[in-house]
Amino acid sequence: MKRRHFLFQSLHSALAATLLAALPARADDDDDDDDDDDDHDRARRAVEQGRALPLRVVLDQVERQFQGRAVNVELERERGRLIYEIRLLQADGRVVKLEVDAASGAVLKVKQKSRKD
Repeated sequence: MKRRHFLFQSLHSALAATLLAALPARADDDDDDDDDDDDHDRARRAVEQGRALPLRVVLDQVERQFQGRAVNVELERERGRLIYEIRLLQADGRVVKLEVDAASGAVLKVKQKSRKD
């Protein structure tokens, strides 16, 4: 149990550090089609332009709703809209994959993987 708790905290800390590192810079280019752009720059621009909710707002919502901690987040463009793809690790070891509309915070798709022993 202690090992799972340590792993859980480590993953959460790594995610938080990655998100914090991405906050200060501002990108001047608003072209979302650049393949070399990373998720952080695109997300930052989308939030600044009002096209997406801040990731922390979305994570607070889904972590509370699905009782888990985010271990991976990606920003994708699907059918003309921005989607946060979020993987949550729940206390019982299950992983939940969510697709969340970045503009509204609405959960569009939920896929739950069973725990592997």
